Amino acid sequence: MKMSPSIHTPSYYDSYPPLLRPNNNPIHDLNQDPNPIPDPNPDPIPVIDFQNIHNDAISEACRNWGVFRLVNHGIPDALLNQLRGRAEEAFSLPFDSKHALKSCAAMAYFWGTPALTPTGETVERGPTPPADVKWFEGFNVLLNQQSQQLQVEDPVLDNFRLVLDEYGRHQSRLATTIFKAMAEDLNLDQNLYESYLSPSTASMRIYRYLKCPLPMWGLDAHTDSSVLTILTHDEVEGFQVCKGDDEWIDVEPIPNTLVLILGDLIQAMSDDKYKSVKHRVKANKYKERLSVGYFVFSAIDAVIQSSKYKPFTYADFRAGVQHDLKTIGYKKVGLGHFKLTHASP
Repeated sequence: MKMSPSIHTPSYYDSYPPLLRPNNNPIHDLNQDPNPIPDPNPDPIPVIDFQNIHNDAISEACRNWGVFRLVNHGIPDALLNQLRGRAEEAFSLPFDSKHALKSCAAMAYFWGTPALTPTGETVERGPTPPADVKWFEGFNVLLNQQSQQLQVEDPVLDNFRLVLDEYGRHQSRLATTIFKAMAEDLNLDQNLYESYLSPSTASMRIYRYLKCPLPMWGLDAHTDSSVLTILTHDEVEGFQVCKGDDEWIDVEPIPNTLVLILGDLIQAMSDDKYKSVKHRVKANKYKERLSVGYFVFSAIDAVIQSSKYKPFTYADFRAGVQHDLKTIGYKKVGLGHFKLTHASP
């Protein structure tokens, strides 16, 4: 009797990277949690009204926290809803359709690792053990004028990119205004504004944190290499920030509220008065989690002057980070590479 060829029935998990699909990863067979995650403390994150920014509020949040919520930011609710809807459509595409974009200049796809080149391509290293693979996938989108003129062949992804471009213009507006308030608080030279924060360097990363059978990290604890990062995330919990040395706080997701995170570059600009806050993401067993991060940097050749660090450019800093990513898979040194041995108090 002749057997009929088996027919693959499309599954929702066809959109997941193969290694992270149910019953396709050794982690699913573990009997114990290899990395227990303690419950975080309640959420006391400071809140700043964008329509009433003043130096006292900025100063307290940046010096004591390195993170704050932003309300009354002026981004239309309709755009935020459209952003989420387009992201869900994009991530629901079959994995092979997304994986084809791994080297796309306009919208590069990645999964399982935060180690990316400046253009958003995955940094190639040796084989990664399954336990070291992170439970997310994402798109990296550059926002400079040249990248905006490029097209993505898949109409779902190209429509998503167009929404991201519009959203990015709002993010540029917010970042520029907020940085000006920070610069005034720090008494930075006004001539440095445009070089210390350059929207032409900005990029966005859109993450989908996948359902995970065990309590695992979607993203390990790290600081951002940016000047500022602006984050929007949906109603699923899991994003945590660190206050002080080891007090982890779960940042509750609040609709239409942004989270602003200080990065390494502004810590150096502030002579360590501002803090580049450590943060991480916990995977969820039952729900996926979406987030969109806007990352903005200094001009590539702008020299950052500080009493705590040797003069360095964003290009210098980025080169150090890329070296770490290519050799060990994560940012190890960061600002410490430029720290002065005898910095002024």
